[in-house]
Amino acid sequence: MTQDVRQPATTGPEPRLTGVRNFRDVGGLPTADGRRVRPGVLFRSGHLAHADEQDTDFLASLGLHTIFDFRNGDDIALEGPDVTLPGTRNINLPLSDPAQHAGFWHTVRDGDLAALHAALGDGRGARRMEASYRKLVLERTSEHGRMLALLAGTAADQDPAGGPAQGAAVPALLHCAAGKDRAGTSMAIILLALGVQRPAIEADYLESNARHRRYKVVRGDGSTGTAIDPEVRALLDPLFEARIEYLRAAFDTIDERWGSVDRYLEEGLCLGPAARTRLQDHLLTG
Repeated sequence: MTQDVRQPATTGPEPRLTGVRNFRDVGGLPTADGRRVRPGVLFRSGHLAHADEQDTDFLASLGLHTIFDFRNGDDIALEGPDVTLPGTRNINLPLSDPAQHAGFWHTVRDGDLAALHAALGDGRGARRMEASYRKLVLERTSEHGRMLALLAGTAADQDPAGGPAQGAAVPALLHCAAGKDRAGTSMAIILLALGVQRPAIEADYLESNARHRRYKVVRGDGSTGTAIDPEVRALLDPLFEARIEYLRAAFDTIDERWGSVDRYLEEGLCLGPAARTRLQDHLLTG
């Protein structure tokens, strides 16, 4: 059967979107066997709820087959649902939020200094983040396995109209709220499956620290950015920075639990050699 893959738009300089943070095409990243991730088929970003008309036109021009939204119900209630793109399938695969409990982001938005010290002070914020990355690997194998199967075109899945899904779910965009933790870990898993080496994955992950990519914390009074108290910001930095030790905690968890990436993909995520080859065929060039 002929693979049904939508044609991506020609990629150019990275766009500076107004209402979408942390957007980028991961095309061009090198694999260990000398190939590269194909441009225009795999994108990552923060949420799309605040996309303006120009942002929406740009996103529509990408010819996206599927958007993977890793936010949970609390995230969506806080920020809003994604903008609708004609002809694009939106799949919600909620992953655990690094902050864990539902009321935490209300504490962040209210800037309650005592509560933030109790939750994040004395290194607790960084330890919380490392633990959450480990949980994303250990506890979300089903979601990540489904993501890879959809990208490879091997999932026994249904489209929104109730019919069988056709072809690989590419071009695809992955996002959570900030596009850093849940999307970052999920993208790292895809890149591992493609054969991209860890230093290149880490370099892409750290791009989320660029000033124009950073998630905007909206306070309860509606203020953002420099309006946040410096002491509050210092406590929040472990949550909003992409720190290499977080991603390496995920990598270490794969090594400790499964012994190798190959075993993790096959035994943990049910991505066998044939499906992995299909995934690479769809997403790699060269």
